[in-house]
Amino acid sequence: MFKMYVFCLPLFLGVFLSSCTGKTENKMKEKTHRLTLEQANRLSKLPCKCLQQEFPNKLGQVLNDSTELLRPQTLHPVFYGCFDWHSSVHGHWLLVNLVKKFPALENREQIIALLDEQFDAAKIRQEMAFFKVKNNESFERTYGWAWILKLQEELESWDDPKARRWAENLSPLSDLLIEKYMVFLPKLVYPIRTGEHPNTAFGLSLAYDYAGQKKDEKFKTAIREAAKRFYEKDINYAFAYEPGGYDFLSPGLQEIDLMRKVLPKGEFMSWLKKFHPMIFDPEFDLEPGKILDRTDGKLVHLDGLNFSRAWCLYDLAKSDEKLAHLTKLAETHLNYSLPNIVDGDYMGEHWLASFACYALGKQ
Repeated sequence: MFKMYVFCLPLFLGVFLSSCTGKTENKMKEKTHRLTLEQANRLSKLPCKCLQQEFPNKLGQVLNDSTELLRPQTLHPVFYGCFDWHSSVHGHWLLVNLVKKFPALENREQIIALLDEQFDAAKIRQEMAFFKVKNNESFERTYGWAWILKLQEELESWDDPKARRWAENLSPLSDLLIEKYMVFLPKLVYPIRTGEHPNTAFGLSLAYDYAGQKKDEKFKTAIREAAKRFYEKDINYAFAYEPGGYDFLSPGLQEIDLMRKVLPKGEFMSWLKKFHPMIFDPEFDLEPGKILDRTDGKLVHLDGLNFSRAWCLYDLAKSDEKLAHLTKLAETHLNYSLPNIVDGDYMGEHWLASFACYALGKQ
Protein backbone atom coordinates (compact mmCIF):
# COMPACT_ATOMS: atom_id res chain seq x y z
CA MET A 1 0.00 0.00 0.00
CA PHE A 2 2.79 2.39 0.94
CA LYS A 3 4.69 1.56 -2.25
CA MET A 4 1.61 2.29 -4.31
CA TYR A 5 1.25 5.68 -2.54
CA VAL A 6 4.88 6.55 -3.24
CA PHE A 7 4.45 5.54 -6.85
CA CYS A 8 1.29 7.61 -7.27
CA LEU A 9 2.63 10.73 -5.50
CA PRO A 10 4.85 11.93 -8.38
CA LEU A 11 2.02 11.29 -10.80
CA PHE A 12 -0.36 13.28 -8.60
CA LEU A 13 2.12 16.14 -8.26
CA GLY A 14 2.71 16.14 -11.99
CA VAL A 15 -0.99 16.40 -12.72
CA PHE A 16 -1.39 19.08 -10.01
CA LEU A 17 1.51 21.19 -11.29
CA SER A 18 0.37 20.73 -14.87
CA SER A 19 -3.07 21.91 -13.88
CA CYS A 20 -1.65 24.94 -12.07
CA THR A 21 0.57 25.78 -15.04
CA GLY A 22 -2.39 25.52 -17.37
CA LYS A 23 -4.40 27.86 -15.16
CA THR A 24 -1.50 30.33 -15.06
CA GLU A 25 -1.16 30.24 -18.82
CA ASN A 26 -4.89 30.77 -19.21
CA LYS A 27 -4.73 33.76 -16.87
CA MET A 28 -1.89 35.21 -18.90
CA LYS A 29 -3.87 34.70 -22.07
CA GLU A 30 -6.90 36.35 -20.50
CA LYS A 31 -5.01 39.47 -19.42
CA THR A 32 -7.08 42.47 -20.40
CA HIS A 33 -5.36 45.40 -22.11
CA ARG A 34 -6.82 48.89 -21.72
CA LEU A 35 -6.27 52.19 -23.46
CA THR A 36 -4.29 53.76 -20.63
CA LEU A 37 -1.90 56.69 -20.83
CA GLU A 38 0.96 54.23 -21.00
CA GLN A 39 -0.69 52.41 -23.89
CA ALA A 40 -1.47 55.72 -25.61
CA ASN A 41 2.18 56.83 -25.34
CA ARG A 42 3.20 53.52 -26.89
CA LEU A 43 0.74 53.67 -29.78
CA SER A 44 1.30 57.35 -30.63
CA LYS A 45 4.95 56.77 -31.44
CA LEU A 46 4.16 54.74 -34.55
CA PRO A 47 2.32 57.38 -36.63
CA CYS A 48 4.69 60.05 -35.33
CA LYS A 49 7.48 57.99 -36.87
CA CYS A 50 5.87 57.54 -40.28
CA LEU A 51 3.44 60.39 -41.10
CA GLN A 52 6.28 62.35 -42.70
CA GLN A 53 8.19 59.31 -43.95
CA GLU A 54 7.73 59.45 -47.72
CA PHE A 55 9.29 56.12 -48.69
CA PRO A 56 8.61 53.24 -49.15
CA ASN A 57 5.33 54.29 -50.72
CA LYS A 58 2.48 52.56 -52.54
CA LEU A 59 0.75 55.27 -54.57
CA GLY A 60 -2.16 53.45 -56.20
CA GLN A 61 -2.63 56.15 -58.83
CA VAL A 62 -3.51 55.85 -62.52
CA LEU A 63 -1.04 57.64 -64.81
CA ASN A 64 -2.57 59.36 -67.81
CA ASP A 65 0.81 60.54 -69.08
CA SER A 66 4.41 60.95 -67.91
CA THR A 67 3.81 64.38 -66.37
CA GLU A 68 1.73 62.78 -63.62
CA LEU A 69 4.57 60.62 -62.32
CA LEU A 70 5.37 62.77 -59.29
CA ARG A 71 6.65 62.27 -55.77
CA PRO A 72 4.12 61.16 -53.15
CA GLN A 73 4.52 64.40 -51.19
CA THR A 74 3.78 66.45 -54.31
CA LEU A 75 0.65 64.49 -55.11
CA HIS A 76 -0.53 64.20 -51.50
CA PRO A 77 1.02 66.96 -49.38
CA VAL A 78 -0.94 65.89 -46.27
CA PHE A 79 -1.36 62.12 -46.60
CA TYR A 80 1.92 61.04 -48.19
CA GLY A 81 3.54 59.12 -45.31
CA CYS A 82 2.98 55.73 -43.71
CA PHE A 83 3.41 53.71 -46.92
CA ASP A 84 0.00 54.51 -48.46
CA TRP A 85 -2.67 57.20 -48.44
CA HIS A 86 -5.29 55.49 -46.29
CA SER A 87 -2.76 54.47 -43.63
CA SER A 88 -1.65 58.08 -43.41
CA VAL A 89 -5.26 59.18 -43.00
CA HIS A 90 -5.97 56.86 -40.10
CA GLY A 91 -2.55 57.61 -38.64
CA HIS A 92 -3.70 61.24 -38.41
CA TRP A 93 -6.97 60.04 -36.87
CA LEU A 94 -5.01 58.09 -34.25
CA LEU A 95 -2.98 61.11 -33.18
CA VAL A 96 -6.06 63.33 -32.97
CA ASN A 97 -7.87 60.67 -30.95
CA LEU A 98 -5.03 60.20 -28.46
CA VAL A 99 -4.19 63.89 -27.96
CA LYS A 100 -7.88 64.55 -27.42
CA LYS A 101 -8.27 61.75 -24.84
CA PHE A 102 -4.96 62.12 -23.01
CA PRO A 103 -3.91 65.69 -22.13
CA ALA A 104 -0.80 64.27 -20.43
CA LEU A 105 0.41 62.42 -23.54
CA GLU A 106 4.20 62.62 -23.39
CA ASN A 107 4.68 63.75 -27.02
CA ARG A 108 1.61 65.98 -27.04
CA GLU A 109 3.35 69.17 -28.15
CA GLN A 110 5.18 67.37 -30.95
CA ILE A 111 1.89 65.89 -32.18
CA ILE A 112 0.03 69.20 -32.09
CA ALA A 113 2.83 70.88 -34.04
CA LEU A 114 2.76 68.06 -36.59
CA LEU A 115 -1.02 68.23 -37.01
CA ASP A 116 -0.87 72.01 -37.31
CA GLU A 117 1.61 71.63 -40.14
CA GLN A 118 -0.37 68.89 -41.85
CA PHE A 119 -3.90 70.30 -41.69
CA ASP A 120 -3.10 73.29 -43.87
CA ALA A 121 -5.91 74.59 -46.11
CA ALA A 122 -3.72 74.83 -49.22
CA LYS A 123 -2.45 71.29 -48.75
CA ILE A 124 -6.01 70.01 -48.38
CA ARG A 125 -6.95 71.71 -51.66
CA GLN A 126 -4.11 69.83 -53.36
CA GLU A 127 -5.43 66.57 -51.89
CA MET A 128 -8.84 67.39 -53.35
CA ALA A 129 -7.34 68.13 -56.75
CA PHE A 130 -6.06 64.56 -57.02
CA PHE A 131 -9.62 63.22 -56.87
CA LYS A 132 -10.49 65.30 -59.93
CA VAL A 133 -7.73 63.89 -62.13
CA LYS A 134 -9.01 61.68 -64.94
CA ASN A 135 -9.08 57.98 -63.97
CA ASN A 136 -8.41 58.80 -60.30
CA GLU A 137 -11.92 59.90 -59.36
CA SER A 138 -12.49 56.60 -57.52
CA PHE A 139 -9.15 56.71 -55.68
CA GLU A 140 -9.45 54.99 -52.26
CA ARG A 141 -13.13 54.15 -52.75
CA THR A 142 -14.54 53.55 -50.15
CA TYR A 143 -11.93 52.55 -47.56
CA GLY A 144 -9.90 55.74 -47.62
CA TRP A 145 -13.08 57.80 -47.94
CA ALA A 146 -14.43 56.23 -44.74
CA TRP A 147 -11.27 57.03 -42.78
CA ILE A 148 -11.37 60.67 -43.92
CA LEU A 149 -14.89 60.91 -42.50
CA LYS A 150 -13.78 59.23 -39.27
CA LEU A 151 -10.97 61.80 -39.02
CA GLN A 152 -13.43 64.61 -39.69
CA GLU A 153 -15.76 63.21 -37.03
CA GLU A 154 -12.92 63.11 -34.49
CA LEU A 155 -11.92 66.70 -35.19
CA GLU A 156 -15.46 68.09 -35.13
CA SER A 157 -16.23 66.43 -31.79
CA TRP A 158 -13.20 68.04 -30.12
CA ASP A 159 -13.89 71.33 -28.37
CA ASP A 160 -10.51 72.92 -29.03
CA PRO A 161 -9.64 76.06 -31.06
CA LYS A 162 -6.94 74.34 -33.11
CA ALA A 163 -9.14 71.31 -33.75
CA ARG A 164 -11.95 73.55 -34.97
CA ARG A 165 -9.57 75.18 -37.47
CA TRP A 166 -8.23 71.83 -38.59
CA ALA A 167 -11.78 70.52 -39.03
CA GLU A 168 -12.71 73.58 -41.07
CA ASN A 169 -9.68 73.09 -43.32
CA LEU A 170 -10.40 69.38 -43.83
CA SER A 171 -14.15 69.74 -44.36
CA PRO A 172 -14.05 70.56 -48.12
CA LEU A 173 -12.34 67.20 -48.75
CA SER A 174 -14.86 65.42 -46.53
CA ASP A 175 -17.74 67.12 -48.33
CA LEU A 176 -16.28 66.08 -51.68
CA LEU A 177 -16.13 62.45 -50.56
CA ILE A 178 -19.71 62.55 -49.28
CA GLU A 179 -20.73 63.73 -52.75
CA LYS A 180 -18.82 60.80 -54.20
CA TYR A 181 -20.60 58.38 -51.88
CA MET A 182 -23.96 59.80 -52.95
CA VAL A 183 -23.14 59.30 -56.62
CA PHE A 184 -21.57 55.86 -56.16
CA LEU A 185 -24.05 54.08 -53.88
CA PRO A 186 -27.05 54.06 -56.25
CA LYS A 187 -24.82 52.59 -58.97
CA LEU A 188 -23.40 49.78 -56.84
CA VAL A 189 -25.66 46.83 -57.63
CA TYR A 190 -23.89 44.28 -55.40
CA PRO A 191 -21.92 44.79 -52.18
CA ILE A 192 -18.20 44.05 -52.15
CA ARG A 193 -17.75 41.30 -49.57
CA THR A 194 -13.96 41.05 -49.45
CA GLY A 195 -11.93 41.11 -46.24
CA GLU A 196 -9.71 43.88 -47.63
CA HIS A 197 -10.00 47.58 -48.51
CA PRO A 198 -13.02 47.62 -50.86
CA ASN A 199 -15.34 46.01 -48.28
CA THR A 200 -18.64 47.85 -48.66
CA ALA A 201 -19.93 47.28 -45.13
CA PHE A 202 -16.83 48.81 -43.55
CA GLY A 203 -16.93 51.83 -45.84
CA LEU A 204 -20.60 52.43 -45.03
CA SER A 205 -20.24 51.81 -41.29
CA LEU A 206 -17.69 54.56 -40.66
CA ALA A 207 -19.50 56.90 -43.03
CA TYR A 208 -22.76 56.32 -41.14
CA ASP A 209 -21.10 57.34 -37.89
CA TYR A 210 -20.10 60.66 -39.38
CA ALA A 211 -23.48 61.22 -41.02
CA GLY A 212 -25.05 60.75 -37.60
CA GLN A 213 -22.75 63.21 -35.89
CA LYS A 214 -23.20 65.74 -38.68
CA LYS A 215 -26.99 65.19 -38.60
CA ASP A 216 -26.88 64.78 -42.36
CA GLU A 217 -30.19 62.96 -42.81
CA LYS A 218 -29.85 62.73 -46.58
CA PHE A 219 -26.51 60.95 -46.27
CA LYS A 220 -27.75 58.73 -43.43
CA THR A 221 -30.77 57.69 -45.47
CA ALA A 222 -28.64 56.89 -48.52
CA ILE A 223 -26.38 54.65 -46.42
CA ARG A 224 -29.26 52.98 -44.61
CA GLU A 225 -31.11 52.23 -47.84
CA ALA A 226 -27.96 50.86 -49.46
CA ALA A 227 -27.20 48.67 -46.44
CA LYS A 228 -30.71 47.21 -46.42
CA ARG A 229 -30.62 46.64 -50.16
CA PHE A 230 -27.28 44.85 -49.91
CA TYR A 231 -27.68 42.83 -46.73
CA GLU A 232 -31.23 42.63 -45.38
CA LYS A 233 -31.98 39.26 -47.02
CA ASP A 234 -28.69 37.59 -46.02
CA ILE A 235 -29.12 34.40 -43.99
CA ASN A 236 -26.99 31.58 -42.56
CA TYR A 237 -23.62 33.30 -42.86
CA ALA A 238 -20.73 30.82 -42.80
CA PHE A 239 -17.99 32.08 -40.47
CA ALA A 240 -16.23 28.77 -41.14
CA TYR A 241 -14.90 30.28 -44.38
CA GLU A 242 -13.18 33.13 -42.57
CA PRO A 243 -10.54 34.36 -42.56
CA GLY A 244 -9.02 34.63 -45.98
CA GLY A 245 -5.23 34.67 -46.05
CA TYR A 246 -4.95 38.45 -46.59
CA ASP A 247 -8.01 39.61 -44.63
CA PHE A 248 -7.83 42.51 -42.21
CA LEU A 249 -11.62 42.82 -42.02
CA SER A 250 -14.22 40.16 -41.26
CA PRO A 251 -16.87 40.35 -44.00
CA GLY A 252 -19.41 38.77 -41.65
CA LEU A 253 -18.75 40.94 -38.60
CA GLN A 254 -18.48 44.13 -40.64
CA GLU A 255 -21.90 43.38 -42.10
CA ILE A 256 -23.30 42.78 -38.62
CA ASP A 257 -21.70 45.99 -37.36
CA LEU A 258 -23.32 48.03 -40.13
CA MET A 259 -26.76 46.47 -39.75
CA ARG A 260 -26.60 47.03 -35.98
CA LYS A 261 -26.28 50.73 -36.70
CA VAL A 262 -28.86 51.19 -39.46
CA LEU A 263 -31.70 48.97 -38.17
CA PRO A 264 -33.89 49.56 -35.11
CA LYS A 265 -32.84 47.20 -32.33
CA GLY A 266 -35.78 44.81 -32.64
CA GLU A 267 -35.35 44.51 -36.40
CA PHE A 268 -31.62 44.04 -36.00
CA MET A 269 -31.98 41.22 -33.47
CA SER A 270 -34.45 39.43 -35.75
CA TRP A 271 -32.10 39.90 -38.70
CA LEU A 272 -29.10 38.64 -36.69
CA LYS A 273 -30.93 35.45 -35.68
CA LYS A 274 -31.41 34.68 -39.38
CA PHE A 275 -27.95 35.83 -40.40
CA HIS A 276 -26.05 33.69 -37.89
CA PRO A 277 -28.16 32.17 -35.08
CA MET A 278 -25.14 30.50 -33.43
CA ILE A 279 -23.74 33.90 -32.43
CA PHE A 280 -26.27 33.87 -29.55
CA ASP A 281 -24.72 30.69 -28.15
CA PRO A 282 -22.44 31.46 -25.15
CA GLU A 283 -19.99 28.93 -26.63
CA PHE A 284 -19.76 30.78 -29.97
CA ASP A 285 -16.12 30.99 -30.95
CA LEU A 286 -13.84 32.35 -33.66
CA GLU A 287 -10.15 31.55 -33.70
CA PRO A 288 -7.90 34.63 -34.02
CA GLY A 289 -6.08 35.00 -37.31
CA LYS A 290 -2.58 33.53 -37.09
CA ILE A 291 0.49 35.28 -38.52
CA LEU A 292 3.71 33.42 -39.24
CA ASP A 293 5.66 36.25 -40.93
CA ARG A 294 5.09 39.83 -39.80
CA THR A 295 7.57 41.17 -42.35
CA ASP A 296 5.12 40.23 -45.12
CA GLY A 297 2.82 43.19 -45.75
CA LYS A 298 -0.09 40.98 -46.78
CA LEU A 299 0.21 38.27 -44.14
CA VAL A 300 0.38 40.84 -41.34
CA HIS A 301 -3.11 41.92 -42.41
CA LEU A 302 -4.36 39.21 -40.05
CA ASP A 303 -3.25 41.25 -37.03
CA GLY A 304 -5.59 43.92 -38.36
CA LEU A 305 -8.32 41.30 -38.68
CA ASN A 306 -7.99 40.49 -34.98
CA PHE A 307 -8.37 44.15 -34.06
CA SER A 308 -11.31 44.80 -36.41
CA ARG A 309 -13.07 41.68 -35.18
CA ALA A 310 -12.52 42.91 -31.63
CA TRP A 311 -14.12 46.31 -32.21
CA CYS A 312 -17.16 44.72 -33.91
CA LEU A 313 -17.53 42.17 -31.10
CA TYR A 314 -17.20 44.78 -28.33
CA ASP A 315 -20.00 46.89 -29.79
CA LEU A 316 -22.16 43.86 -30.49
CA ALA A 317 -21.71 42.59 -26.92
CA LYS A 318 -22.84 45.97 -25.55
CA SER A 319 -25.90 46.10 -27.79
CA ASP A 320 -27.88 43.40 -25.90
CA GLU A 321 -27.36 41.24 -22.81
CA LYS A 322 -27.98 38.12 -24.94
CA LEU A 323 -24.70 38.91 -26.69
CA ALA A 324 -22.62 39.88 -23.65
CA HIS A 325 -20.54 36.70 -23.96
CA LEU A 326 -18.89 38.17 -27.06
CA THR A 327 -16.80 40.51 -24.90
CA LYS A 328 -14.55 37.62 -23.94
CA LEU A 329 -14.08 36.71 -27.61
CA ALA A 330 -13.19 40.33 -28.40
CA GLU A 331 -10.55 40.26 -25.64
CA THR A 332 -9.07 37.05 -27.04
CA HIS A 333 -8.61 38.65 -30.47
CA LEU A 334 -7.21 41.87 -29.04
CA ASN A 335 -4.75 40.07 -26.77
CA TYR A 336 -3.47 37.90 -29.60
CA SER A 337 -2.15 40.78 -31.70
CA LEU A 338 -1.64 43.78 -29.42
CA PRO A 339 1.82 42.77 -28.09
CA ASN A 340 3.17 42.43 -31.63
CA ILE A 341 2.64 45.85 -33.19
CA VAL A 342 5.37 47.99 -31.65
CA ASP A 343 9.04 47.71 -32.58
CA GLY A 344 8.17 45.20 -35.27
CA ASP A 345 8.45 45.44 -39.03
CA TYR A 346 7.38 48.57 -40.92
CA MET A 347 4.82 46.54 -42.89
CA GLY A 348 2.75 46.32 -39.72
CA GLU A 349 3.98 49.35 -37.82
CA HIS A 350 2.75 51.86 -40.39
CA TRP A 351 -0.95 51.09 -39.80
CA LEU A 352 -1.73 48.61 -37.03
CA ALA A 353 -1.60 51.12 -34.17
CA SER A 354 -4.71 52.80 -35.56
CA PHE A 355 -6.61 49.51 -35.63
CA ALA A 356 -5.45 48.65 -32.13
CA CYS A 357 -6.50 52.05 -30.78
CA TYR A 358 -9.91 51.84 -32.44
CA ALA A 359 -10.47 48.41 -30.88
CA LEU A 360 -9.29 49.55 -27.45
CA GLY A 361 -11.63 52.51 -27.65
CA LYS A 362 -14.60 50.16 -27.99
CA GLN A 363 -14.09 48.43 -24.62
